[in-house]
Order: sequence, then C-alpha cells, then structure tokens
Amino acid sequence: MDELDPPATPPARHRYALGVEYDGSEFSGWQRLSKPGEPDLRGEATVQAAVEAAVSFVAGSRVEVVCAGRTDAGVHASGQVVHFDSPVQRDPRGWVLGVTSRLPPSVCVRWCVPVAPDFHARFSARSRRYSYRILNRAVRPALQRQYLSWERRPLDAAAMHRAAQALVGENDFSAFRTVHCQAAHARRDLQEIVVRREGDIVEVQVQANAFLHHMVRNIVGSLLMVGRGEQGEPWIGELLAGRDRTVAGPTAPSAGLVFLGPRYPAQWRLPAEVTL
Repeated sequence: MDELDPPATPPARHRYALGVEYDGSEFSGWQRLSKPGEPDLRGEATVQAAVEAAVSFVAGSRVEVVCAGRTDAGVHASGQVVHFDSPVQRDPRGWVLGVTSRLPPSVCVRWCVPVAPDFHARFSARSRRYSYRILNRAVRPALQRQYLSWERRPLDAAAMHRAAQALVGENDFSAFRTVHCQAAHARRDLQEIVVRREGDIVEVQVQANAFLHHMVRNIVGSLLMVGRGEQGEPWIGELLAGRDRTVAGPTAPSAGLVFLGPRYPAQWRLPAEVTL
C-alpha cells in the first residue's frame, strides 16, 4: 500500500438490545466460564455461551453479549436484557428468529431493538426485578416444579410482607450477601418488596437498583423463618442492622427464582415491560 494512502476505515458497528427468556435448570448460570468462542473446559453449559454462539452465527462473526444482570445456576429469566455490537445490520425480526433458531429449546429471544452506541444493558438500567415463588402445601409439586420452591409448613404471607418492609430503602445488605460476593460494597437501594399469597402459591417480588450475589434468595430464606413463626416480624430489621450473614436464614433454593428483568429510562425506546 502506498504510504500516502489513508488507513482503511474500520467497518461500522451496530448495537442491538435483545430481550431473552430462559429456563436456567440445565445451565450453570448466566456467565460464560471460558474466553469468548472457546469451549468451556469444565463442561458446564452457560446461558451467555449459548446466546453468544447463536448471535455470532447470525452475525457471521464472533460477537460478545453483555447482560443486565447475571443469574446463578438454576435461576430462570423471563426478561433478561442483553446488548451486542455487530458488523452487519439485520432487521430486528431477523435477529429474533435467526438467533432463536440456533438456541436450545430452553432459551429464546423475545424481542430485538436497535439502540444507540452508548446504550449499555447493565449500566443504563435503573432497577432490576425478581420474583420468588413458593408452593405452600403438604405435598411437593409435580407440575411446574422447576419454577417453584416448596414449603410444606404453613406460611403467614402477611407477616412476611410486613417484616420485609424493614428492608426498603438504601441500606447495607451484608446480612443477605454470600461470602463469595465480589461486589465492592453491600449498599443497595431496595425500592420495593411485596409478599402475597394466591391459593397455595406465596410469591415474593423484589425491585432494587442492583442486587448482591444470592441477595434475593437469602432474603427469602430469612422471610420463610418469619412465615413459619420461627422468628418475629422485627427480626428482619434486626438482621439488616446487624450486617451478620451468619445469623440470618439459609439461602432459599434456586428453582423458585425468576429474573423478571431490568428497567430503563424511556430515552432508550425499549419495550414497555423494561421501561420506567
């Protein structure tokens, strides 16, 4: 090449956001356990690796995806949001159908929206929502068992709801984080928590700006002790103030937890289900 020739212009990159739904039962969580494009030496399937392989096939080149919130092994998502950059432009419907066709039956893409280059699935989100569902009856579930936790002893859902309100606000949630949590600090803004019963199902819905590792499952584990009458309602507030994980309740099973998704400002023009 002549020394006076201008350098080649890199190909344009196009950023897209995807809404992803998955059953986490067969995955070791969201986060890929190897480098992009490389097989995982531990032999454990992850949702991120599956999505990246499918998106890369449709894009015709290796693509990395960034998610709004990483989920643990066995945890499901109805509204996970990811973004990725592609060297090719495709119609949103083409991305939805093409990527889903390359995914296992337990994962699908529900929607695709072209977004501005400064959109970030994680950092642009203002809140995140989880649901934890418990089947509260004497007999374990047969149907929907991968999406339900089970508690055979009667639960007082109203007492659980009242106790949970002590957690609302910006607080140090050290009492509800796992020892393996890598977050720089334990302060989170828990914006809303609701416990309600519908028939045999007790559901805990939580919304916060962000969550610590196992935070929702640890909160639920402590609330279950209140619901069974093993602890009084003020105990949850005492745990929060004490910041001691060792005296809180056990971590609830992963099966009942579903990531409902993040929420973003309206400026990003994403679907209503993920917009504030």
